[in-house]
Amino acid sequence: MRHVNRVLLCASLLVTALVFQVTVLARLHLPGAVPDLTLLVVLALAMVYGHVGGALVGFTAGLLADIAPPADHAVGRYALVLAVIGYLAGLVKPESGQVRTAAGPMMVVGCAAVGSTLLYAGVGALVGEGSVRGVGLGSLVFTAAIYDLLLAPFTVPLVMALARKADRDTTAEA
Repeated sequence: MRHVNRVLLCASLLVTALVFQVTVLARLHLPGAVPDLTLLVVLALAMVYGHVGGALVGFTAGLLADIAPPADHAVGRYALVLAVIGYLAGLVKPESGQVRTAAGPMMVVGCAAVGSTLLYAGVGALVGEGSVRGVGLGSLVFTAAIYDLLLAPFTVPLVMALARKADRDTTAEA
């Protein structure tokens, strides 16, 4: 039952984040990058479920983002990026299961925003897609980090609390 609840929670959070990102955040016309709500949900779930769960959630989220309608890149590109980022974020999961301060998750968000942008551009260069050529990579990385760090305090703690609560409820029932 615990795994079913995890899958349902992850699916609902990922679909909600992706729909909000595509319908609202992508249409804000902000300079540089777009705030990546899907990345933030993957990071929050990875910091609760660990590295294997983070990689699975990241791959699923990336695949959903790859097939979402405004996608203009090869399918699987963002899935690879989010799987790697989810795996790495899951490695910082504390042994006690609960994060003590906000500094840790904020550092993870900052590093992941920079890392995902660079990894996405690197994978694009490897497969021959030059989607970052018209924009300076430095400004893209900077704006991605700023936007994600500004959005993180409103999303990451909420998603982490929901994931912990869903795990506790199923444990209490058993």
